[in-house]
Amino acid sequence: MDAQDQPLAVTETPRAIDAPGRTVISDTAVAKVVGVAARGVAGVHALGTGASRSIGALRDVVGATDLTQGIRVEVGETEVAVDIVLMAAYGYPLQELAGTVRAAVYQAVEELVGRHVIEVNIEITDVYVAAPDTEKSAPRPRLAERLGAAAKATPADPEDRP
Repeated sequence: MDAQDQPLAVTETPRAIDAPGRTVISDTAVAKVVGVAARGVAGVHALGTGASRSIGALRDVVGATDLTQGIRVEVGETEVAVDIVLMAAYGYPLQELAGTVRAAVYQAVEELVGRHVIEVNIEITDVYVAAPDTEKSAPRPRLAERLGAAAKATPADPEDRP
């Protein structure tokens, strides 16, 4: 067996030590931790307000999901305060959903960021209700198809237009 066929040696992760120095954790880093924790809770349909969700849908299409959408954090030296705006999925009790999101955020921030969470404020702005199955079975024409049909219906000759 030559050198390239041998498995790589597994090394241990170095342990943290108490050494002088300063660690700065940005608001964006904490907001992403919060966003991932909140999205992971069953019953959270989306984060953010209607306008931000629309922009977020466009970002998702191009593969640039904004994990901080609907999240605002204030990070201090030892504490974090969090505000979350979300849309709930229909069928989940809203108070219980808020409590579950709050618990998930507390746990994620305290474990991953190492800061004490002083509050998690949650605003549920809407409830997502899925379309009935009858509407799902009859797909709407795509936008390009609808625009194409509209273009065909428009007379090509400018004199023929009213």
